[in-house]
Amino acid sequence: MMLEKLRQEVFESLMELPKNRLVTMHSGTVSGRDPETGYVVIKPTGFRYDRLTTSDLLVMDGFGKILEGTLRPSSDTETHLYLYRHRPDIFGIVHTHSPYACIFAVLGRPIPAVMTSAALLGGEIPIGGYAAVGGEEIGSEIIRKVGKCSAIVMQNHGVYTIASTVWQATIDAVEVEDMAKIAHFAMLHGDPIVLTPEQIEEFQTIYRTHYGQKE
Repeated sequence: MMLEKLRQEVFESLMELPKNRLVTMHSGTVSGRDPETGYVVIKPTGFRYDRLTTSDLLVMDGFGKILEGTLRPSSDTETHLYLYRHRPDIFGIVHTHSPYACIFAVLGRPIPAVMTSAALLGGEIPIGGYAAVGGEEIGSEIIRKVGKCSAIVMQNHGVYTIASTVWQATIDAVEVEDMAKIAHFAMLHGDPIVLTPEQIEEFQTIYRTHYGQKE
């Protein structure tokens, strides 16, 4: 099989989505881009997570030509390819319909930076306008609105996270849902305290210099 290491990374990330209650049944998508070839590994459309194997994933070039795989690719494929073409720094994308984040999606509101973990995501999670599924419209709206953040909530649709690795995009997807859940419940009791840009920058420095293990 082509790109076995990347296939495994995408597969492991896909398995995290239902485990962390970010998707149900067969919704959501994960993809990864190989830095050497530019080829993309992506989930097949409408495929149950409990039956998915690494061999079910598709490999395609940057314009959607299928190089390996017999199943139909994700209905979100054009969005992922658009993002990869317009953001050369991105090598992993996760799309979920995580419920607490989708509360903000249907309200058309950004997710406020109510926790220090927001620094990992770039601060407040922006809201993108409504765009049709299946083409490049979502991708262009993400590029227009995401700014320096690694996540965005698309109106009436769901969450996209973008990162330098597939695994980091997966971590970010979990962080988005956690922050959305806390913000949602906090807003039921009043106005949550939102971090200032200076506080976000301070915590970004802390996370970059002191968080995690050295490779």
